[in-house]
Amino acid sequence: MANDLAKEKKIMAVSLLAEGSSIRAIERVTGVHRDTIMRLGVRIGEGCAKIHDAKMRHLNCKQIQVDEIWGFIGAKRKNAGECGRYGDVWTFIALDAESKLIPSYIVGKRDSYHAGAFMEDLAARVSNRLQVSTDALAAYPDAVEKAFGSEVDYGQVVKTYSVTNLNKDAASRYSPAEVVKVDKTVVYGMPDVSLITTSHIEKQNHTLRMHCRRLTRLTNAFSKKIENFEAAVSLNFAYYNFVKRHGAIRMTPAQAAGVESSAWTVADLVEQCGE
Repeated sequence: MANDLAKEKKIMAVSLLAEGSSIRAIERVTGVHRDTIMRLGVRIGEGCAKIHDAKMRHLNCKQIQVDEIWGFIGAKRKNAGECGRYGDVWTFIALDAESKLIPSYIVGKRDSYHAGAFMEDLAARVSNRLQVSTDALAAYPDAVEKAFGSEVDYGQVVKTYSVTNLNKDAASRYSPAEVVKVDKTVVYGMPDVSLITTSHIEKQNHTLRMHCRRLTRLTNAFSKKIENFEAAVSLNFAYYNFVKRHGAIRMTPAQAAGVESSAWTVADLVEQCGE
């Protein structure tokens, strides 16, 4: 039945999903049942993942920043085992600092297996030597070495945080601890130390939380299924890469990276996904 939905309704629903609206809000705006919107979002997200895999090849990125963003599916870690849910989920994201393109991402756990799979995916999509910057996650050095070998210049940003007060008030409980020291460490190769940073990808994480409702903090909009979460993330990144004009570069990241010659519309994205 969802395939019989008018194309204009599909475009509107996908536009609102990509801009961070909740499914029930979209239901109220469009008059389309929330189950139909859910199924449409999953189909579009799966199509976006295929588009990303096909388009993000032979890239000429030079400076890649990597970070992970936390979310949860069904329940947070401390309750996931009791109710049989997936629990904490992490999305590994790579960002080209020059074009603002996101060439690679992967959804999973914050462990060596997923860090390795993520770096191998990134290495398969670029065609030249990279400078890679990450945080101090212990799994990254081995993952980078296995994926790139000697063909990488790799540095880490190591942040030291102040001691947090476990009894602090509710207004500040979800705020990050104060950063008191930042060290830049050369791990492999000869990276330009002045370019070892994760500031751009950290800003992208904020953008992702604002545009992907399933990652908005302190709401009941979290995913209940891993498939739905992956679809939502894939839709967001396709919209970001191909449709959304980036203010700093005044074009879409896909245009800046030479992947596309012009910006897509949401209608183009929906059509490319076979809807």
